[in-house]
Amino acid sequence: MTDFSSPKFNRRAFLATSASVLAAPALAQSIDGSEQDGQTVRRNASSFRALDWQPYFDNLRNGAILVDITSRALHYWDESQSTYKLYPTSVPLSEDLTRRGRTKVVVKDPEPDWRPTPAMKVRNPDWPDYMPPGPDNPLGIRALHLTWAYYRIHGTHDTRKIGRRSSNGCIGLYNEHITELYDLAKVGTQVLLI
Repeated sequence: MTDFSSPKFNRRAFLATSASVLAAPALAQSIDGSEQDGQTVRRNASSFRALDWQPYFDNLRNGAILVDITSRALHYWDESQSTYKLYPTSVPLSEDLTRRGRTKVVVKDPEPDWRPTPAMKVRNPDWPDYMPPGPDNPLGIRALHLTWAYYRIHGTHDTRKIGRRSSNGCIGLYNEHITELYDLAKVGTQVLLI
C-alpha cells in the first residue's frame, strides 16, 4: 500500500508520475510501424485528413468519390458542393489485388448477396459458394457496384477490417457509413481510386 503522507510521495512526484502515464498513448501513436508476419505495418492516422476535390476531378457532376488507398479513406462530395464526407475504409490486402484509376457507380444494391470470385475460391477453397443478403454477409448491408467486374464499395460485418489492408479488392466501410454513402451517391457518381 502506498503511503501518500510520506515525504517521498508529494504533489510533484504525483504529477510527474501522472504525466508519464498520460503520455504513454501519445508515445505509442508516434511509432511509424510495427512488425507483423515479417513485414512492417504502416500506421496512417496522420494521413486521414480532409481533401479538396479540384486536384482530382474536373467537375462534380453526379457527385464524386475519391478512395485513397494509402490513407485508407473514402472522400465524397455531392454535386452542389454542400456535402462532404470522409470515411475510414478497408482496402485491398495486396498490390496485386489493388485497382487504381477512374470508374463510376453503375448499380446501387440495397441488399447485396455474395459469391466469391474464382480467384478468391482458389485462395480460400473452404469459403461458401454463396451467401444471401444480411448483416453477416461479407458485402454488408449495402453495396455500390463499379464498372470494374467484381469491384464494389460496400459495408462489412467485420469491423476489425476497417483501417487495414484486408479486402480481396473491394473498398469496405462500416455498415452505418455505407448506408449514409448509399443514400448520398447515385448511379453515375464518378469514382477515382488513387
